[in-house]
Amino acid sequence: EVLRFFQKVTGLRMNHNFIRPGGLAADLPAGWRDDVLHLLDMLPPRLAEYEVLMTGQPIWRERLQGVGVITQSEALALAATGPILRSTGLAWDLRRDLPYLKYNDVEFDVVVGAHGDAYDRYAIRLNEIRESMKIVRQILDRMPSGDYRIQNKKVTPPPRGRIDESMEALIHHFKIFTEGFKVPEGEVYVAIESPRGEIGCYIASDGSSVPYRMHVRAPSFVNVQCLPHMMRGGLVADAVAVISSIDPVLGEVDR
Repeated sequence: EVLRFFQKVTGLRMNHNFIRPGGLAADLPAGWRDDVLHLLDMLPPRLAEYEVLMTGQPIWRERLQGVGVITQSEALALAATGPILRSTGLAWDLRRDLPYLKYNDVEFDVVVGAHGDAYDRYAIRLNEIRESMKIVRQILDRMPSGDYRIQNKKVTPPPRGRIDESMEALIHHFKIFTEGFKVPEGEVYVAIESPRGEIGCYIASDGSSVPYRMHVRAPSFVNVQCLPHMMRGGLVADAVAVISSIDPVLGEVDR
């Protein structure tokens, strides 16, 4: 259901490429608000079912509790973020601690664990769905109308429909996508909280339209380095549960 909504809005179920410099690729489609409300009504009974099937089952607890343990000091030393760090009891979430966009205007709880094990990481992710629903409901009531991207020709290409009608629009489109736009000389690092932890982008500019240096901090690349610490003294059979509790995206890890 969630992926279908992503596809309706962006055209793709995954790898949406929907955010552009200065805004979004397109406006939200008609009926999007009803789709969001449907998802918000659908998820609570699903979560309750998951609680019955997994959280309340002694076999599930026995399989995950005390497995893949990492201490808070180890997680900090390895620069782990997201559910891995929060499972150790540290309530660190960029949306609250270094807020961006409108996160400082919404209320939500940072879900933490206490033991740093695979069960805590599972429980955190399950409860973060509930917190995300709280955030979505608050944002839904405050969503403004108007343009979905800034009307600045230096960074915003013309609408697709005008390219076939106007030579100026075609030239404008060509220059944006071949030359880009210049930014001031300097460097910047911006990070956001993703489901797996901190995603950060570092860019150094020499004043041209091409970055002098660029690096993306991918949470999975960092978090997967916790695996040896989590597996120390454990069983080979625990590896699947431990790796799943890290929830790595291998495209981030393979560098």
